[in-house]
Amino acid sequence: MIILSGEDATTKTKNINQLEFWISTTLYILALIGICTSTTYGSGNAYRFTENQIDYSVMRNFFLPELFKISIIYISFLLFNFCFMPQLARKNNVALNVILTVLITAVSIVTWMIANTYSEAYRLVKYDNISKAYDILFGEAFTYIFLLYLLFNCYAYFSEKGLTLLGKIQFLKNYSNNIIPEVFTITKIWLISLMIFAVIFSPKFNYELVVIWIIAPPVNIIFTFFSIYYIIPNLRKAGKGFGRYFWGNVALTTMICLLLLLLLIEFAKNGEAIPIALILTSISMICISTPLAWYLYKNKFEKQTEIQMLKTKLGKSDANLNFLKSQINPHFLFNALNTLFGTALQENAERTGEGIQKLGDMMRFMLHENTQDKISLTREVEYLNNYIDLQKLRTSRSADIRIDTHIEEQLNNLQITPMLLIPFIENAFKHGISLQQPSYIKITLQTKESTLYFDISNSIYIKADNDPEKLKSGIGLENVKQRLSFLYHGKHELIIRESANEFFVHLTLQLD
Repeated sequence: MIILSGEDATTKTKNINQLEFWISTTLYILALIGICTSTTYGSGNAYRFTENQIDYSVMRNFFLPELFKISIIYISFLLFNFCFMPQLARKNNVALNVILTVLITAVSIVTWMIANTYSEAYRLVKYDNISKAYDILFGEAFTYIFLLYLLFNCYAYFSEKGLTLLGKIQFLKNYSNNIIPEVFTITKIWLISLMIFAVIFSPKFNYELVVIWIIAPPVNIIFTFFSIYYIIPNLRKAGKGFGRYFWGNVALTTMICLLLLLLLIEFAKNGEAIPIALILTSISMICISTPLAWYLYKNKFEKQTEIQMLKTKLGKSDANLNFLKSQINPHFLFNALNTLFGTALQENAERTGEGIQKLGDMMRFMLHENTQDKISLTREVEYLNNYIDLQKLRTSRSADIRIDTHIEEQLNNLQITPMLLIPFIENAFKHGISLQQPSYIKITLQTKESTLYFDISNSIYIKADNDPEKLKSGIGLENVKQRLSFLYHGKHELIIRESANEFFVHLTLQLD
């Protein structure tokens, strides 16, 4: 499971609180706009007052009562969600916050009842006893505010402790690390929808709508999660497609709705609410939850699997690249070269000393700069020149060997991956030079702006069976092709041509 640091968790909680504040404030403003619009263009319940021969005032009997009712709900939600319940969840000042919660609830009940005595004054004349009328209005206000504020507090508590509570459910943790925050988010959305539903329909709940809203969303949520985390993965492993998944869910939906009907059969006898709720639940499970779960799985989990596979391949490529680099890092030679260089100087072997010095520079380059991701092109060219000079020392006694180089001096700030060009030159000397036969090598390197042009051609001859180079593969061109593919994808052009007498390489490289 992903664990946020203290700072990250605080930041995330702050962002969520801001979102909740602005959503609730937006809904409050919309409600105020609706009240003002009804005040200006509508008559509220004026016709009811007229029917009962009671004087009606838009301000006294509609605007002000509705304004007080919606405002007390808005203020109470903010207090419960951002002040009282967070403190109670953390067990801070428990007694004080409980007292304040009860006090706000009591004030809201009284405010709601008084507001209703004005906005629904036409109801008072229907009762013979005014005290009985007030008792009924108080009972309605108490029931509505109590249940609504209970819902507010449940939501606020779940916002604070929901992740912790869900984290204790073992079977959720066994499915996926991501399922707990997803269940937390979906549950919060459902609770928000219940609160909005309760506020919009006021105390005059439609029984059927309440039952539908309590049954349908949770069943669909559970069904969607079950499809995403169990049904679809198992079907995909078995090679089954959407058709098998769809008809399987139709059968499962039928079984679930029949089971719910058996469990709620006593409630179903008292009205049509339960059957209607189950019918709508089954329709939404088949027409909404089933395709939605498939879409979410295809676009989230299968993409995550694909990304993980790409990361694995990238890791293998990176490991392979490091291995290629390690092939050309012979650390143990460096000290031996220093010893040989000192011996050559003592014996006045200038050519030997020069060769050992150049080889030592090459070893130093490989030890210290070859491990870097990028080096200057100038250093790479120095390494190439040292290698070519060493090869010229080796072949200088043979008049039939011709080595032509046109390597521009690099005074720019271009960067290149180390040891990228040397395999081509190494390959040319390995396969293109013979101490017994006429042979040649031509090397050209130049840059124009940020583009490097590298050409090398060499003669080809058949090695004798006793030639020690015949069976040696060296680093090889395949490895350098891999490196180019990994590191300069879309930024290079490599052309290799081979005839009976010549091997030719052309490389164009876009550098940084």
